[in-house]
Amino acid sequence: MARLKAFQGVVQQNADIADSVVVYIEEAHPSDGWMSTDAPYQIPKHRCLEDRLNAAKLMHLEVPGCPVVVDSMENSSNAAYGAYFDRLYILQEGKIVYQGGRGPEGYRITELRDWLDQYRKTLGKSDDLVINV
Repeated sequence: MARLKAFQGVVQQNADIADSVVVYIEEAHPSDGWMSTDAPYQIPKHRCLEDRLNAAKLMHLEVPGCPVVVDSMENSSNAAYGAYFDRLYILQEGKIVYQGGRGPEGYRITELRDWLDQYRKTLGKSDDLVINV
């Protein structure tokens, strides 16, 4: 939960320079599997897309203002990005420019914030000079 709140803060602070999205993948700690003792919700393993969509609705409540999309039941996004369990990415023009470590140990919201802060600074610098005559 603390990670979601920190992520929400970064989303809100950078809404003027970055679009954010959460991709909900398969449940890391399903209640009918290897369940975490501090899980805020009891979500069983997804057996169909409807299960995953319902679980994603809970995620959307935790990160209001940030779109939540759902991976396919074939877990194609998870496989393509190696996101299991959670991972932070920044894409520019369809290319990955920041790839955080695999969670939970490699999930570092401070790295994401630092990258966005540096990017914001580059937006303020421009070699172009416009003169109105």
